[in-house]
Amino acid sequence: MRDDALSRRSLLQAGAGLGAGLAAATMAAGSGAIAAAAPRSGKPLLIAHRGASALRPEHTLAAYAKAIEDGADYVEPDLVATKDGVLVARHENSIADTTDIAARSEFASRKTRKTIDGEAQEGWFTEDFTFAELKTLRAKERLGAMRPESQSYDGAFQIVSMEEIADFVAAESAARGRTIGLIPEIKHSTYFAGIDLPQEQRLIDIISKSAYLRRAPFAIQSFEVANLKALRGKIGAWPNIRLVQLIGDPTQPPADMLAASLKQTYGDMLTPAGLAGIANYADYLAPHVRMIIPVDKDQRLVKPTRLVEAAHKAGLLVSIWTFRPENHFLAADFRSDQGDAARNEAGSIAEMQRYLATGVDAIFTDDPALGRRAISQA
Repeated sequence: MRDDALSRRSLLQAGAGLGAGLAAATMAAGSGAIAAAAPRSGKPLLIAHRGASALRPEHTLAAYAKAIEDGADYVEPDLVATKDGVLVARHENSIADTTDIAARSEFASRKTRKTIDGEAQEGWFTEDFTFAELKTLRAKERLGAMRPESQSYDGAFQIVSMEEIADFVAAESAARGRTIGLIPEIKHSTYFAGIDLPQEQRLIDIISKSAYLRRAPFAIQSFEVANLKALRGKIGAWPNIRLVQLIGDPTQPPADMLAASLKQTYGDMLTPAGLAGIANYADYLAPHVRMIIPVDKDQRLVKPTRLVEAAHKAGLLVSIWTFRPENHFLAADFRSDQGDAARNEAGSIAEMQRYLATGVDAIFTDDPALGRRAISQA
C-alpha cells in the first residue's frame, strides 16, 4: 500500500465518498456487546512520519534527529529488506524517488520491472542490492521543489539500517534525558516472504539484541493482517511492544488477503465485527485522517465519522496518518492564498487541532514541531 497515493486521493479527490462509506460502516457501533473503551493517558502521542520529513530527506538520521529535537514522542522507520537480509529504512523497496540511484551508472543494469502487491512498477529495488551497495547511495527529497529546505540536503545522507536507527535513538534518548519511542512499519510483508526475505523474525532478532528496544516504547505497524497476528504470539516477553493495524483504501483488501484470494476489504475491517476482530491481535487502529473527518467535493471538512468512537468501544486506540504542512495536502478550510506548494504552518496546526478534537490517541505528521504546537495548544 502506497500511503502517499491514498493520501492524495482522499485529500484531493475522493474525500466525500470515502467519508460516506465509513459513516455507514460504523453506524452500528453503538449497539450490541462491546468491550470497554481503550483509555488514553495524557495528551495524544506525536509520531514523526519518516522523521521530520517535511524538513529533511525522509528516513535519514538527519530526519530522525530533527524530529527528536522538535519534540516527537516516536520516530517511524518504514522497513524493507536488502538482498543480504538487512532491514533498511525506505518508504518503499522501490528507491528511484528517494535516492540518487538513477544517476549511478554502475547500477544502471539493475533497473527492472516487478509486480509488488498487485502493482506493476519499474525502477530499482532494495532486494536487488546488498546493504553495502545501498550504503554508497545518497538520499534525496521525494517531493522535490515543494520542500526546498529538505531538497537542499539532497546527496548528504546515507540509507540506514534498523540497527543503526536503534543505536541512534538510544544515544539521543541518553543525551536528552527522555525516552524516545520507535514505531517501525513492515512494508510488503507477503511480497518479501515470497522472495525468501521475510522481515518479521529479522525485526524480532533486532529487538532481542538491543537493550534499548527491549525497554523503550515500541510499536510495529503493518497494512497486512497475517503478520500482525503472528507477531502477537511472539512479543509476549516484551510488554513495551504494541501492534498497529494500518488501514488502507476501504474498497481494497490487504495485500496478504489479496494474495490468498480472500475478499475481505479494509472497509469490512471497520465494521463493529471487524474492529472487534482487530482488537484480538492489535492495540491500535491507524486509518487515514480523512477517514476520521472526510472532505466534500470542494475539499472542505464535513461531519466527523464515528470511527474513533467505534474503535475505542472495541478496545482499540486510534492513531491517524498523515498531516503535512503544505497547502497541497491541507483541507480547503485551512489553505492560504500563497499557492499550492506553499508551506502553511498556521493552517497545518489548525487542521491538526480539528482532528485532535475527535479524541484520537496519536497523530502522524511530517513536521513534528508543528504537531507539538498543535497538541500543546489543543
